[in-house]
Amino acid sequence: MEKSLRSIIETYELSTGRVREVLAVDGRIEAPNWAPSGDWLLINGEGRLFRVPLDRPELLPVDSGPAIRCNNDHGLSPDGATIALSSHHDGEGSEIYLMPASGGGPRKVSPKAPSWWHGWSPDGRRLAYVAARGGSRVIDVYTIGAEGGDELRLTQGEGHCDGPDYSADGSRIYYNCDRGGHAQIWVMAADGADQRLLFADDCVNWFPHPSPDGRHLVYLAYPPGTLGHPADLPVALVLCDPDGGHRRRIREFTGGQGTINVPSWAPDASAFAYVRYEP
Repeated sequence: MEKSLRSIIETYELSTGRVREVLAVDGRIEAPNWAPSGDWLLINGEGRLFRVPLDRPELLPVDSGPAIRCNNDHGLSPDGATIALSSHHDGEGSEIYLMPASGGGPRKVSPKAPSWWHGWSPDGRRLAYVAARGGSRVIDVYTIGAEGGDELRLTQGEGHCDGPDYSADGSRIYYNCDRGGHAQIWVMAADGADQRLLFADDCVNWFPHPSPDGRHLVYLAYPPGTLGHPADLPVALVLCDPDGGHRRRIREFTGGQGTINVPSWAPDASAFAYVRYEP
């Protein structure tokens, strides 16, 4: 890990605004995903997955078999039984795999590389992800059944689309896209219909995550002019209504890539987890 960098996992409690430091480690760890049981986080570092128990926080390795080149796109199924992960270990680029949450060999789900997982449907039947296909470097949003099968393309090359995550009732998918010039938050029906811009501002906005109770949305705001979603910039976490109203910056720190790439809400929607960094 990067020894000159320090990673701090924190949680933010909505009702009080209280910030709790869960774990601080030297090096880079990324993308906390809160387990449906409510008592641990899933996170990655140096291509591997770790559990972080909330009662006694530490990095506990998760056995992922040959998947030892994981990126920070991973998450637990709604029932907590399965981990979706994105890994480069087969040598073809990032692909999506499923494995038991307790550890074990991964099973490939994505039909092609590159593919990066981002969300489970609330019923656990479908996965939302982004991918580039046909030799194009344009990133679009797709869904696929958790058992595999045919993928469904939801965006059609209008820009770089990323970070898809299902609404609490499964009827919509939130995502970010730069089709209007720079990354903003968009929403569409789960089948790709009715795509619309949620709001517009000067910030470069990524990784929208709806709360499990359907009442809130949290996303990552980069400074105007930022290209892509780099690490180690001054960023903000913004909380708003599901329709994009009442936006407010609730945390500002050094972060970006790795801070909140995946769904990270507590199962009761009382808080969410994220990572900030200290150079």
